Amino acid sequence: MKTILVPTDFKLGSINIIDALVQNQPTETFHIIFVHAFKLSDSITDMLMLSRRSRDYENISDEFYQQLNQAKAKHAGRIEAIGLEYFYGSTVAAFKNFIEAFDVDCIAYLGGYNFTPINKYSIDPKFLTGRAGCPVIELTSATPLATENLIDTKIQETQLQEASA
Repeated sequence: MKTILVPTDFKLGSINIIDALVQNQPTETFHIIFVHAFKLSDSITDMLMLSRRSRDYENISDEFYQQLNQAKAKHAGRIEAIGLEYFYGSTVAAFKNFIEAFDVDCIAYLGGYNFTPINKYSIDPKFLTGRAGCPVIELTSATPLATENLIDTKIQETQLQEASA
């Protein structure tokens, strides 16, 4: 089983990486951790309240949770667990400790990933992941077509070729 770290801003599109991982490595099982990074505040009050960060979970929509559960059910034999974590810090050394604590095998991005901060303290994860010494893979979002879509596409393709001839 591989532990995969997926940097996210909790957009629904980031869940597509689950399908991409399963398609890219067809014999592997996964423990997937979605993570968002925050730099630490300079405020003493914020530092004292760090253990009470439940308000950070308000950034995650109910629909995001629902789609995670659907993806886990869809790939039940391949996905052992899906977790959501926050990383608090801005140094590569601290991020390396985070990776080590979760025994991460690699970091995965979906092709064309564009980070959107969810908070004024959000950190672009590529700042940390590129220098953490952990393998980074970029996957493309390949969604399999249903059989009827393949047939429709073939028919449309034939019609287009006849029309252009």
